[in-house]
Amino acid sequence: MSAWLAEPSVSLPVVVTAAVYLRGWSLVRRRPAPRFDARHAVVFLSALAIMMLALSPPLEALAHRWLAAHMVQHMLLMVVVAPMLWMGAPVVPLLVGLPRSVRGVVLRALNGPGLRRRTRWLLHPAVGWIAFALAFWAWHAPALYDLALESDLWHHVEHTCFLVSALLFWRPVILAWPARMAWPRWTMVPYLGLAMFQSLPLATILTFSDRVIYAGHSSVDDQALAGLIMWVPGSLPLLLGILRLIVELSSRPVAMASSHV
Repeated sequence: MSAWLAEPSVSLPVVVTAAVYLRGWSLVRRRPAPRFDARHAVVFLSALAIMMLALSPPLEALAHRWLAAHMVQHMLLMVVVAPMLWMGAPVVPLLVGLPRSVRGVVLRALNGPGLRRRTRWLLHPAVGWIAFALAFWAWHAPALYDLALESDLWHHVEHTCFLVSALLFWRPVILAWPARMAWPRWTMVPYLGLAMFQSLPLATILTFSDRVIYAGHSSVDDQALAGLIMWVPGSLPLLLGILRLIVELSSRPVAMASSHV
């Protein structure tokens, strides 16, 4: 079992985050008219568990040998863990779960005019989309990919870039309370669609190339499998998000009409 435990640099932040979230969630649940129920906690903790699995030593060892295993890690972080974390509506539970002294420092910093402007810019959908695409393409460039395999530090930097950029990307899609829409809701359909299609050129190259692109450890067959993982499972959460948005948008007129009856 110890072989499946992630190293402390991964496991300790995850355990602390889970503890703070659960404390905050339990406190928020006691208040009148709660916005949080058990499903939020289940989804958030499941996301942390999947992240631990993606970064576990067995999968890390496979990722150093097989491009397909490395691609599984990337897709889990970018299109599974990140949206699930937002689906847990984490902002309020994480703030409330902090010790009171720490929470006061965090709130004062967040309410500062300079940081508020930077945060508003950072959380803009355009910034999230660009960060998502840049992280995806930059870290799949052969030079940076090889660097991440050769250095544990850069491997951690790579995974951090994937997760942070994906969190920025998925925030306006999930729109977990208390987030507000910066763009009209319908724009999230092309937002997700363009993100899905921007990865297809690389997936196509990996799948159908007759030469090894990442010469460090992969074969043509391993490379083709990695391309298929990026192409099909990697695109599925984005496609499901588009379908969910279409259902949400199409049901709005019905809901508004019924409210006037």
